[in-house]
Amino acid sequence: MSEPNPYAEGEYKWGPGQQGGTPAYGYPQDAAPGAPAYGYPQTPPPYQPTLPGGVPVPPQHAPAGGGAPVLSLGDITVVGDQIITPAGNMPLKGAVWNAMDMSRTEEKMPTVAIVLAVIFFIFCLLGLLFLLMKEKTTTGFIQVTVTSGGRHHSTMIPATGPDTFQWVMGQLNYARSLSM
Repeated sequence: MSEPNPYAEGEYKWGPGQQGGTPAYGYPQDAAPGAPAYGYPQTPPPYQPTLPGGVPVPPQHAPAGGGAPVLSLGDITVVGDQIITPAGNMPLKGAVWNAMDMSRTEEKMPTVAIVLAVIFFIFCLLGLLFLLMKEKTTTGFIQVTVTSGGRHHSTMIPATGPDTFQWVMGQLNYARSLSM
């Protein structure tokens, strides 16, 4: 593009690299060395985070008592002497733990049992034994709450079976023993 347009006639010539004319729109101008050109990225000044009033922000450190998680229930994690939740960190000492079972287990006869009972009814009433088949399904959640240091957080743990609440209570009792 530094060569003139071969099809241009007369004095009008366009494009970059033309001698003796105004520079093309969008191309840097050599106004002053080191001065930013219009439309080109400039290096921003280094960012210095500050608090109101121009006070520098103190460096952020890892949470005290860090290390491997001791206990985890939903999105509540116990690490060292802290309880870490999405709502913020809480002290472990003096924490109050609660759980509420909001799950239910239903027992019903599956459709297969009814179909087999009807089909095998012909053979000496043997098909009636299929009506003894039962199917258990557990649905719902277990709500775990923790309160400590003026903060409160609650989480829901899905119930996958009838024994899920006993497992959560075992974990909760361990957390209570750590909180003393």
